Amino acid sequence: MTTTTTSPTRRQAARDALALDDEALLKTCEVDYFIASGPGGQHRNTTASGVRLTHAATELSVSATERRSQTQNKGVALERLREGLKALTIVPKVRRPTRPSAGAKRRRLEGKKRTSEKKSLRGKGDW
Repeated sequence: MTTTTTSPTRRQAARDALALDDEALLKTCEVDYFIASGPGGQHRNTTASGVRLTHAATELSVSATERRSQTQNKGVALERLREGLKALTIVPKVRRPTRPSAGAKRRRLEGKKRTSEKKSLRGKGDW
């Protein structure tokens, strides 16, 4: 998963949008219908069954073209929009750089010395 920085205003807009029901959320979005290409026959290629939802407050855009029905595609796009809004509300943890402790350094060096001694004894035989 990629972590991106999201502005606090955009995060708050996503939280506010998630609190809305489906109809109210659709009213806050710009809905575009387009002709979806791909498999599905003549019906799909001649009707504007593809749906693109753009949520203006968060600048999040999703589309759905899987179904031949515009209504079904609108439902799928709405689900995807909610998933995207949930992803925007997540605040990533701040990662602090850590250093190994003195004991961990000592144990690592001891292990390296043991391995080095083992390897140095390997080539001493008479052939």
